[in-house]
Amino acid sequence: PRAAKMKLKHNINPVLLQFINFIILVYSLITYIPWYIFSGSRQAIAKAKQVKAKPVNNKPGGAYRSVNSLHCLASVLYPGCDTLDKVFKYAKTKYKDKNLLGTREILKEEDEIQPSGKVFKKVILGKYTWLSYEDVYIKAVNFGNGLAVLGQQPKTNIAIFCETRAEWMIAAQACFMCNYQLVTLYATLGGPAIVHGLNETEVTTIITSKELMQTKLKEIVSQVPLLRHIITVDGKPTTWSEFPKGVIVHTMASVQAMGAKADTGNKQQSRPVPSDIAVIMYTSGSTGVPKGVMISHCNIIAGITGMAERIPNLGEKDIYIGYLPLAHVLELSAELVCLSHGCRIGYSSPQTLADQSSKIKKGSKGDVTTLKPTLMAAVPEIMDRIYKNVMNKVNEMTSFQRNLFILAYNYKMEQISKGYTTPLCDSLIFRKVRMLLGGKIRILLCGGAPLSAATQRFMNICFCCPVGQGYGLTESAGAGTITEVWDYTTGRVGAPLVCCEIKLMNWEEGGYYNTDKPYPRGEILIGGQNVTVGYYKNEVRTKKDFTVDENGQRWLHTGDIGEFHEDGCLKIIDRKKDLVKLQAGEYVSLGKVEAALKNLPLVDNICAYASSFHSYVIGFVVPNQKELAELARKKGFKGTWEEICNSPEMEKEVLKVLAEAAMAANLEKFEIPVKIRLSPDPWTPETGLVTDAFKLKRKELTAYYQMDIDRMYGKNVK
Repeated sequence: PRAAKMKLKHNINPVLLQFINFIILVYSLITYIPWYIFSGSRQAIAKAKQVKAKPVNNKPGGAYRSVNSLHCLASVLYPGCDTLDKVFKYAKTKYKDKNLLGTREILKEEDEIQPSGKVFKKVILGKYTWLSYEDVYIKAVNFGNGLAVLGQQPKTNIAIFCETRAEWMIAAQACFMCNYQLVTLYATLGGPAIVHGLNETEVTTIITSKELMQTKLKEIVSQVPLLRHIITVDGKPTTWSEFPKGVIVHTMASVQAMGAKADTGNKQQSRPVPSDIAVIMYTSGSTGVPKGVMISHCNIIAGITGMAERIPNLGEKDIYIGYLPLAHVLELSAELVCLSHGCRIGYSSPQTLADQSSKIKKGSKGDVTTLKPTLMAAVPEIMDRIYKNVMNKVNEMTSFQRNLFILAYNYKMEQISKGYTTPLCDSLIFRKVRMLLGGKIRILLCGGAPLSAATQRFMNICFCCPVGQGYGLTESAGAGTITEVWDYTTGRVGAPLVCCEIKLMNWEEGGYYNTDKPYPRGEILIGGQNVTVGYYKNEVRTKKDFTVDENGQRWLHTGDIGEFHEDGCLKIIDRKKDLVKLQAGEYVSLGKVEAALKNLPLVDNICAYASSFHSYVIGFVVPNQKELAELARKKGFKGTWEEICNSPEMEKEVLKVLAEAAMAANLEKFEIPVKIRLSPDPWTPETGLVTDAFKLKRKELTAYYQMDIDRMYGKNVK
């Protein structure tokens, strides 16, 4: 029944449909025998049915471990490589002249004036140019030594505030070698959050790019009194006279040149030990000021050991495309996994990723088309965007093409749910869609937020590859669970990684118990070497979120609610913070309401809101411009985009669509939003209403829409 819900609707003559189904049946019978003999899918089907994790004892609330690490959790990638500098040295020796980091050259930049008068920057990019393992190693050694010349001491903090690029990774490796504690800040954090992070960590040096220096740092340098050195990774900025006295701007190249000349005879004693802090990663908390998570060398190594085990045949043939923020634990871990296994990393950005991306000049190639990556990580926000774009294209096809696509889509969905492959459909129908990501992707890794079943299935079908859904937190060094590649079920996050164990703790207020039937439920606790040291200068919060058991094992209390299925896979079902008690005593999970409605074509984003002083749920919706304009046209409503969004009449129409979807998703009556506000402007990290991973910042959204909340809960509400 689940698959039936996700099928696409066609309008084919019933007689013709019978005939097509008959042909499909004949085709299936003819191809089944050779497929069964020659394909490796039989083993995959068997593996998909296996138990993937087991509880270590029979007590309720006992920890679950992966069947591959029942007796002992894994914590080291390569024997003797217990710190990140040793891991890189090992990889450098093993893969010496192999390419490691790639960057596209900019051939031309131009301004394109839109009909509205807005100016968009467009680029034409060339081939990828590569640095080998040896090149990157030498650059990192020189940079680390150059920082020492500038006065950087081991075990002191240094900040990086920069877009994802090769220089970010070189700077990070330099810090790992010299035992400098790398403070990472998202490039899209707001001014006050950046000031907070820089002052709390008392950094004297910040590594950044020309653009971020001109746009973000310029305004706040005066609020960071300890700052002495700014290092730009991409050459000299044109103007820098307006910086306060005492702040010196260097280029990365000039610091590397200092390091190459420096005498490094006494370098040995500054090497890190496994318990030393490698990174202080500021998480853009969905609530309040960002918190700095202290991640040690052994935390990161345990985490990447666990992740690497879930990617079969990972190695020198793989190419990974890096475009998510490296200040995010998902991207940093994924790139370190690649670096330690001989894979190439080609750098990109959300604006240049695909041929249709906003910065790519029409007719020139986006990064995926040039790089043809085999591995890619994505946050659900990006996958949802691809899903909607392709579906819009399908709707614009001729009737014949659309019905052909839909039949192939529905046929493949049935085959996948049985564990079969569809080589003919893949090469004839889905090749074009597959080419949107370069055509060579073999695994898509997804993390950061829950991925809807419909989007996951769409990715499986159209990109002809498994989607590894993961669950982890900055506080667990990004590691927790990842689904196995042959597990094609949807809506789950997989079994615990080999580096950690997971148990469920009763949460009485929400009514979740680890003795629940059919599945044990409760708050997810992660234990293992990947569980981090705690929050920087925040003992109170550290004590609240981390505990140590009688065996000395650290446990992280995640605040997420999960359930374990018979095969040992975890499903996230709720979040402690998102639970609101309505006036009449019913509990509403805001996240659950949003997940049910987020995937409607009409909805680009949604935030549900509830208050204990009222008896119903309301919502703020960012509508899809194309879909809402079409709905307005159908209803005979004329007006500008703002007028459509501000119209009570259109609010009612959208509410009807939401209510239908909510019923179909089996939401309780009290969970369905009764009133909504349509927002004409999208929510981006720049607006401060969502985090970098596009998670909702409820506090900020509430403040932003306070007048609308008052109106929707107003006295005149019936």
